[in-house]
Amino acid sequence: MTIDRFSAKFSRRTFLSVGTGAIAAGLTTNLLIPSQSLAATLTESAITISADQALKLLVKGNQRYVLHKLSYPHADQKRLLEVANGQTPFAVILSCADSRVPPELVFDQGLGDLFVVRVAGNILDNAVLGSIEYAAQNLNVPLVMVLGHERCGAVTAAVKGGKVAAHIDSLVKAIQPAVEQAKGKSGDLLDNAVRANVQLVVEKMSVSEPLASLVENQKLKIVGGRYDLDTGTVEIIA
Repeated sequence: MTIDRFSAKFSRRTFLSVGTGAIAAGLTTNLLIPSQSLAATLTESAITISADQALKLLVKGNQRYVLHKLSYPHADQKRLLEVANGQTPFAVILSCADSRVPPELVFDQGLGDLFVVRVAGNILDNAVLGSIEYAAQNLNVPLVMVLGHERCGAVTAAVKGGKVAAHIDSLVKAIQPAVEQAKGKSGDLLDNAVRANVQLVVEKMSVSEPLASLVENQKLKIVGGRYDLDTGTVEIIA
């Protein structure tokens, strides 16, 4: 997926929607204005939110974060009580455990908005996959984003190779296919490996049942993003 498909109004490193033209058109000055209708619908049920609408909410939230205009939504006592007996998150975020990449802040979301699964290197194992399947099947979450990030420590360990602590080795082995795929490509090996790792995880999820059937029936969309540690922007890469 290349950045050339998107509007020239936004920089290459800006988090761009890959949904319908309506979403792309919505990325204007309204970017900083939370959608009251969408927010109200979210409170009712995640089922009524499409994947494109969910992605649009993430896009807007990331823009607020980048511009230091956080709205800190759904963080009051009312919201606390609303989600006390149930949750209707509108997106799953599989992200790295890195302390510098907290999804709720990066996307300016609040209590009950995101179903977050975090593990070093944003890798896919049975526990992670099971968590995502639960959100997709039981909570009807329409969107999954795999979120890698610049200068990821787990990917760095896989690129460097050599001996690592016993349990870290399992992370390195999971990321190694991405490193091999990145070798020979022009540019920075580490960043290419970060991108390849995200793309491979997206591909694995897309063919894994029951997620594959949900994707085929247009009940689920799986995308990949890369977070820039220096700017705070998220770029869609898968």
